Amino acid sequence: MVKELVEYLVKSLVDQPDEVFLAEHEEDDTVVLELKIAPDDLGKVIGKSGNTINAIRTVLQAAASSQRKRVRLEVLGQE
Repeated sequence: MVKELVEYLVKSLVDQPDEVFLAEHEEDDTVVLELKIAPDDLGKVIGKSGNTINAIRTVLQAAASSQRKRVRLEVLGQE
């Protein structure tokens, strides 16, 4: 459920929603979500001083805690 939530939020923000890729895996007791987006949309997702990505992470933590899970969202750089 948290993966779908992040995907929905990010796709709502970007100009190229088809280029949003979200991978999910577990490390210890934490679900790790790795987000890849188009380089042009990186600024929209991160926001000024990281405010947008921090807001997404806050919503994600609230959703995960209701399911008694720990979640970490990482934005991967483009290669």
